[in-house]
Order: sequence, then C-alpha cells, then structure tokens
Amino acid sequence: MEVRFVPDHLVLSVVVGSRAYGLETEDSDVDRRGVFVAPTPLFWRLAKPPTHVEGPLPEQFSWEVERFCGLALEANPTVLECLWSPIVEHVSPAGADLLALRSAFVSRRARQSFTGYAEAQFRRLDPERPNWKQAMHMIRLLISGLHLARHGEPLVRMDEHRDRLLAVRRGEVSWAEVQRWRTELAAGLEAADALPAGPDRRRVDDYLAATRRAAL
Repeated sequence: MEVRFVPDHLVLSVVVGSRAYGLETEDSDVDRRGVFVAPTPLFWRLAKPPTHVEGPLPEQFSWEVERFCGLALEANPTVLECLWSPIVEHVSPAGADLLALRSAFVSRRARQSFTGYAEAQFRRLDPERPNWKQAMHMIRLLISGLHLARHGEPLVRMDEHRDRLLAVRRGEVSWAEVQRWRTELAAGLEAADALPAGPDRRRVDDYLAATRRAAL
C-alpha cells in the first residue's frame, strides 16, 4: 500500500510567499510549505522515505522533518520563515513542538545565508531592464534578515514596509534608490551581532529522537 506522506503524516503546514508577507495582489498564488514525519519503520528498509514531497495541492511543498531541521540549522531563509509564518493552516502536537523549538535554529550563520540569497537574486537582475518583482523580494529578504539579526526572529509580515516595497514592484522606485536601499540593509545585517554563535543542536537532536519514537 502506498504511503501518503502528505497529508496523512503532515505535522505542520503554513502559508508563505506574498500572502504571508502582506504583499499579495489579486493574482497571487497561495504558496504552502509543510513538514511531515515519515513512519519510523520505513527507515529500516533499503529504500528510504523521501526528503520532500510536492503537492498534492497546487504550490504545496513539504519536507520530511529531518531534512527540514537540517536546512533550518543551516539558516536557510525559506525554512526559517516557515517557522514564523503568521498563517498556520495545520499543526499537530509534533508540529507545535517544532514551532516551540524555532529559537534553537537561530545563529549568526543567518547573516551570511540571508545576505547570500539576496546577493544571488541581485546578480540575476539586469539594471537596464530590472525584474521589479524580483527586486522587491531581494529587498524583502534583506529586511527579514536584518530583523532576525537584531531581534532573533525573521520579519515575515512586511506591513511597515509594504507601500515602499510595492512601489518597487510597480517600477516606481529608481534603480539607484533600490541599490541604495540594498546597500544600507546589507551593511546593517553585516554589523548586527545579537545572534548566538551557533544553533542549539542538542535541543534539535532531542526533538528528532522524540519525534522518531512517537512515529514507531
């Protein structure tokens, strides 16, 4: 019998993207990200459970819990923002425990990861014909990362910056101003020093062990 990892073993499902950021338009999709816990006996076989699953809903992507935790420990921006999404559509006891654990994943590595992801987006932009939506999300990522570096959690809802960000998306902000904003945010992110040197791997290991025992 085929195992339906999603939705049968889903422990957390959140909305991310523009709707979580408060930057949606009428045409925006509903982007869902989730975490599932594969039944522990499946790991005793040669063929292991998948590390991620796409679907079954449109724009839905879910990670197996161990893969999710590994990415979070590496300060992957997308994964960290899942843990602070303001729109939680499904949460089981194991999912609630994962949300309660979110501060354990935070470390100074986030400064490099958020800056690196934003820099990669910036390099793909053509100053002569910018993709303004991509430029907006580059700036949004730096805002989120700066908030994380200063306050210990990423900023997901962009209410305070919404009007200016949407102006960037509409192409109403000059490229020079976007460049200045990016430089200011990147400098602030580099200078911020409020994060712990490393994540709390022991707490994460304890959570994974307890989750695997519960899924026997």
